[in-house]
Amino acid sequence: MIWEPLLRLAEALGPESELAVVGGAVRDELLGRPHADWDLATRLMPEAVMARARAAGLKAIPTGLQHGTVTVILEGRPLEITTFRSDGDYLDGRHPESVRLGVSLEEDLSRRDFTINAMALPVGGGGLVDPFGGRTDLEAGLIRAVGDPRQRFAEDGLRTLRACRFAAQLDFEVDGETLAAIPGRLEVARKVAVERAFVEVTKLLCGAEPARGLDLLAETGLLDLWLPELRTMIGCTQNRHHRHDVWRHTLEVVRLAPADPAMRWGALLHDAGKPGARSLGPDGEPRFHGHEGCSLELAGAVLARMKAGLALRHEVLALIRHHGTHPEAAWTDAACRRFLRRLEEDGLELARWAAFRLADQRGKGVAVEAREREHAAILGRLETLAAQAPPLSVKALALDGAALMDLAGRKGGPWLGELQRSLLEAVIEDPSLNTPGALAELIRQRMSGS
Repeated sequence: MIWEPLLRLAEALGPESELAVVGGAVRDELLGRPHADWDLATRLMPEAVMARARAAGLKAIPTGLQHGTVTVILEGRPLEITTFRSDGDYLDGRHPESVRLGVSLEEDLSRRDFTINAMALPVGGGGLVDPFGGRTDLEAGLIRAVGDPRQRFAEDGLRTLRACRFAAQLDFEVDGETLAAIPGRLEVARKVAVERAFVEVTKLLCGAEPARGLDLLAETGLLDLWLPELRTMIGCTQNRHHRHDVWRHTLEVVRLAPADPAMRWGALLHDAGKPGARSLGPDGEPRFHGHEGCSLELAGAVLARMKAGLALRHEVLALIRHHGTHPEAAWTDAACRRFLRRLEEDGLELARWAAFRLADQRGKGVAVEAREREHAAILGRLETLAAQAPPLSVKALALDGAALMDLAGRKGGPWLGELQRSLLEAVIEDPSLNTPGALAELIRQRMSGS
């Protein structure tokens, strides 16, 4: 359903504007999927769009006149309106050297990547404009290039990644001819900025069927181009505690983890170090001693190379660092509190760690129900202890640094940090000691015994 303010915009621009919704918004409208953007195209030249929008009291910004694009603020939302255009030659594997404005809507649609993105919906009324069979491909669940896929991928190397990303997001198949064209265009894909590749892979990972997209990356060679460290996971067999090899286990964990970037990247990389740490035990079964550290190192290198944001890197590494920790029923309450402290020191919420661990346990594919029961019991105990708000950092001590210096009769120095850490250990062991009086007594005992 067309967003109602667009009708007022079409009226302001006039019927000769042929204003139409294009691209992903049309696709998502037909699929009944929510979307945030309304990309628009028009027959009007950008100067005319600006003049008519301003005459109607709308703010218009010349954001990309060289490409025929104007941004109009409508109901507080920025909308890009681009004049119907055709593209010149692509020499850098990403952008056309020139554009030609004033073409027909059908010619404008012919330059787009896939048929499901090459449809238009006139705003002022009229039927769907679908010159390349996009609606049929939507109904068939198919990603198919507009025209010759080799040409489409030679123009813009990002389109190879987008094919895999859309397959993961929409749970679609990639048309055979389109898929077959990707390996021959890896050199063009190599020209894509790593930041753009990171965005596409992140969208792929957060899709409804990330395993489909990741398998396509592996099949086409895009995995070796952007994430070569993961290739050795494919076919790396595991022991009796796993149903799958490392790659298929990883795909399962990615699928089962909450669909947000940190969780899905953490799932993708949490066992990346296993192939390098693999050895055979005396019983002939594979073992992976120290793989957590190897995975942590690889993940850090991958995320740095892909120029992931610092906040994302921090959480992904925290998830990987703690994914191999398995609290047991035999743990004391103090041991559980120490684990909670380690999570807090890493800025990792208990609920996030738990959701990640559960996905990892389920992804093993062996004794799943028993693992779920064990996990629920562990989490329930940790949640109960966390709800008691135990002191988990020196900042939570009932006496601050100034009070400790007064009690000790000493100025600040390394001794103060040592004392604070010692007191924290004591109150983690017994939280009832975290009162000014009890801490003061502990200090007196230590001073008298020194």
